[in-house]
Formats: sequence, C-alpha cells, structure tokens
Amino acid sequence: MEKGNLSINSDNILPIIKKWLYSDTDIFIRELVSNGSDAITKYNKLIDMGEIKSSDEKFEIHIRVDKDNKKIFIEDNGIGMTDDEIKKYINEIAFSGATDFVNKYNDKMDSNSEIIGHFGLGFYSSFMVADTVEIDTLSYIENSKAVNWTCEGGIEYSIKDSKKNTRGTLITLHINEDSKEFLNVFKLKEILKKYCSFIPVDIYFDDLNEKPKTDDDGNIIVVEKKPINNKTPLWIKQPSECTDKEYKDFYREVFHDFNEPLFWIHLNVDYPFNLKGILYFPKLKHELEAIEGQVKLYNNQVFIAENIKEVIPEFLLLLKGAIDCPDLPLNVSRSFLQNDGFVTKMSSYITKKVADKLNSEFKNDRETFTKYWDDINQFIKYGCIKDKSFYEKVNSSLLFKNINDDYITLDEYIEKSNSDDDKATIYYATDLALQSQYVKMFKENNLDAFILPTKLDPPFISYIEQYNDKVTFKRIDSDISDIFEEDEENDSNKELVDLFKSNVNKNNLEVKVSNLKSSSISSIIVQSEEARRMKEMSQMFGDMPMGDMPTGETVILNKNNKLVEKLIKLEDEDRAKLICEHIYDLALISYKGLDDKEMITFIERNNKILEDLI
Repeated sequence: MEKGNLSINSDNILPIIKKWLYSDTDIFIRELVSNGSDAITKYNKLIDMGEIKSSDEKFEIHIRVDKDNKKIFIEDNGIGMTDDEIKKYINEIAFSGATDFVNKYNDKMDSNSEIIGHFGLGFYSSFMVADTVEIDTLSYIENSKAVNWTCEGGIEYSIKDSKKNTRGTLITLHINEDSKEFLNVFKLKEILKKYCSFIPVDIYFDDLNEKPKTDDDGNIIVVEKKPINNKTPLWIKQPSECTDKEYKDFYREVFHDFNEPLFWIHLNVDYPFNLKGILYFPKLKHELEAIEGQVKLYNNQVFIAENIKEVIPEFLLLLKGAIDCPDLPLNVSRSFLQNDGFVTKMSSYITKKVADKLNSEFKNDRETFTKYWDDINQFIKYGCIKDKSFYEKVNSSLLFKNINDDYITLDEYIEKSNSDDDKATIYYATDLALQSQYVKMFKENNLDAFILPTKLDPPFISYIEQYNDKVTFKRIDSDISDIFEEDEENDSNKELVDLFKSNVNKNNLEVKVSNLKSSSISSIIVQSEEARRMKEMSQMFGDMPMGDMPTGETVILNKNNKLVEKLIKLEDEDRAKLICEHIYDLALISYKGLDDKEMITFIERNNKILEDLI
C-alpha cells in the first residue's frame, strides 16, 4: 500500500476546499456524472481515431443509492485511469484530465471535440457531501491493474489494488451527517433531472434498498430498466429535421407547461462559435406573468444554470428555452461565466436571431403574427427599451392595436392620418372603459388612436420619441384643440365660460368653448400630455413636489350640445349652478372618475334633477 499527501499549492487551495468550491451543494452530482460522461467521450474518441477497436458495447452511467449504509455510487464504463493517472489527475488537483487528453491527441482531434471535464476539480465537489470518498478504476490500457483510491476528507489518501474487473470508474461516496438529504431517492432523482437530463450518455438509477416487485406467486418481476435522461435533446437536430409536434413535446418535457408555445426559434450555428438551442415564446395568462421566464444554459448537454444574463440578453429571459454552447468560457467550477468579448458576441448573435425571426413572422405571415401580438408585445416592447440594437432591428415590425381593433404599424398610422406636419402626432388610449367618450369622439371624426393599456407602454412610447424625432404621442384625452375646431372668442362664449367657472366654484379652472361633432357630449376634460406625464412621473417616484406647476387640465364645453346651449339662457341661478356642477362631474367621470365624496354628491344631485322632472 502506498501513502502520501495530496499536492495542493497555496494558490489553488481556497477555491477548491469543501464547501467553498461551489455555491450549491447539490452540484456534486452534476460534476461526478459529467466526469463519467467525459470518460466515455474520451473512450469513444479513441475508437474514432483508431486507437481502440470498435465494439457493440453499450456505454452507460449508473447511479445507485444505498440509504441504509449512507452511500451513493456513480459508475461509468469509460476510459478509466491507471495508477499514474490517479496520482496526476486526482492527487495533483491543479491538473485537468481533459486538457491533458486533448493535448496528447491534438493532431488527431477535430475542432468539434466535446471533452469538457476538469476531472480533478469537479471530482473534489464530492467532499461537500461525503466524509470519505473512494475511487475504484480500471484503465482501458492493456494489462492495466485496477486501482482503489481512498480519501477521508482531509488531504491524506491511500492507494491500493482494487477488485474492480471491468473497465471504467466507480466513485463511492460515504455521505456525511449534514448531507443525508441526498440519500433520499426522490431528491436525488430531482437533482439528476435538473442537471443531467440531456447528458449524452444513458444514465440509469437504482435504489439498492428497494424491495423487488413480485407477482401473486411471489416470483420476482423483472422490470426493464430505462435511462432517466434523454441523450438526444431536440436542439442537436437540424431545424429542418424537427416537426412542430416534436417542438411542442420537447417544450412540455422541459418546462412542464401544458399550454402550447406560440412559436419558437431554433438556434444552430457553428461559426464563429458553436451554439445550439431553442427559444420558445410562451402564451402568457396575464401581464405580470411576463416578469420571469426560464432559459436554461447547457455546456455540452450538461446543465449549467438558468437565466444567465451575460450570455442571454436580459429581455430574452422572459422567454423559455434551452441554449447549449460548448465554447462557453467557464471558470473552474463551471458555474459562473467570465464576462468577456466572446460572451458579448454570443449575446448579440442571439438578439439578432430573435429579431430576424420576428421580422420574418411579420413579413411572411402577418395574419398569424397578429394573432400572437397580444401575447408577445410586452416582451418585444421590453426588449426595445433594454436593447437599442434590438429596437433598431424590429421597429418596422412593431404592431399597435387601434380603437377599431385593427393591428397596424406606426408608419401605417401616419400614412392613414394624412398629416403634412414634419412631426406626426400619434394618439392613444389607456383605458377604453374610462375613456369611452373620447374614443367615441375620435370615431365620429374618423380619427384613429392606439390602445396602450399596460404599465410598460408609457416608458415604451417615451423611448420611441427619444429615437424617432418625427413622432410625438398624445393620450386621447390630451389637449385636442389641434384636431377639433374651437370657436373663436366672442361675448357669448366669454359669458358661458364665466358662468361655468363661477358656478363650479373653480376660478382657476381653464375653460374653453368648442363645437364638437357629437351633440350628445356636453363637456370633456383634456390635459396637456406634458403635464400628465410629469404627474405620472411624480406618482412613480413617490409624489415628488410639483411646486406651482399648472395641471394642464382644461374643460371644453360643447356648444353643439342642447344642454350647454340652453345653459346660457337659464335665469334660475340655482338651477344654473346645479346644471354646471353636473356637467362638470359628467366630464370628470369620463376623464378620471369620481372619488367617494364626489360620487355621493353626484348621486344626490342626480336624484334632485330626476325629482324636478316628475
């Protein structure tokens, strides 16, 4: 028996000691299983290069849990290790078995090599959960002897002969008291499902404490074992080879969402980096659901993490998807990305592919694209705000729903408005129920407006104005003197304005008289777009003081309305006051609604008016 000390230098001890190697303890199963996958990949590479004769052997990884004896076993039938390799790759932690293997066979390997393991470093994650770790391994090299390596959690190890008689490596973890949760069969399966669902080698799971199933006569029923993973995820296929059904089935398999996705983007590129994946546009049940999606990041089919904004642009994290990139520059734990130029280029590429897909859908199948719009517009608007380059790519494909329930682009709206102004005014509504009277006015005057009801829309239209100096947005209840003809000032109008102001007891109220097309509307309230946006900004930032800034609100009396027309002729002052107050409240109801006190007063006055009619 040989004994010695692990070769650890002061430069690399801190990142690898026990609990501090990885942020999540359950990562050990990913590291050990992916190391087993790497060992099998290496063996297959040797076969491909003619170093080993090919055979019909099935390559497998077996995970076995023995809760009674507090052990977990991970075994592969890959390349195995010799005595010398154990000393180099396990005892000298700074070395990487994968790097050494690639260097050795560099002249025979192609650029698509998929060996990613840092065997020594990944292996040491096992000490986060185990007091004692054993390796039993037999190399593929002819006449090799099986080796057992045992370490009891410190830096002391022992090497001796092993009884293993099949090629490959068996890791035995003696689970410590603090980590007994990992002996739970269901928990361990969930961890395997999380990290290893798509590892490119068949993985089998066994509960060694499970009693065998028997028939009525007590005979043991032999159940065919099936792999717990899918070693050929859909993203590794060419898009032309995939059916819609396969895309939808894969979506359900990965995200457990039984609502069908709206559509998807299949990423498949070999240059300037190797990247494959599928991004799905999910159907959202409500606006707030769009806050967080789920984009899973893989490295050679090994799960790395979710929603890594360094690789996947932040706005795309609202989607669901899987992206696999073997070229990702990972640090020693595989858990965190180095934020470098390579990653930035990858992020830009993904953004471009999403923009290209949206533009293609808009141009080639606008009818279907329109059907999707209510579900995807929040994502697209958010993307535009977060990424200028994305906005520049998709701005001509942006749709807006108008008050006639049509979906049109900004350019189509401007063209329809026949405006000769250098700067086009785009009108919009935020609440069709509250602003119904204004919508009616617009329709009666053959005017159009967009419907922008969500919290994301105000910053979105401000963003458009910032980068498109040829448009300005105004809410449908803003100052509309530029589209509805207003009466010139005369004595009759001045008398009506003074009467109205005095009776509603709001001397500072701005009042104008106009001939609106609809005779059924007695009055409306409008507010300048600038004043309203300032007010909304104030509310957003906690009612910051506005000083003496005017509200920008104006009451427009419709002289084409019979009630307003007769108002000026009323001799009964009390009756005139009653009517003026009621006209003002009717305008308020259509503008912003009444508060509790105002509503009580309105109802009492309404009853009084009805009583006078009887």
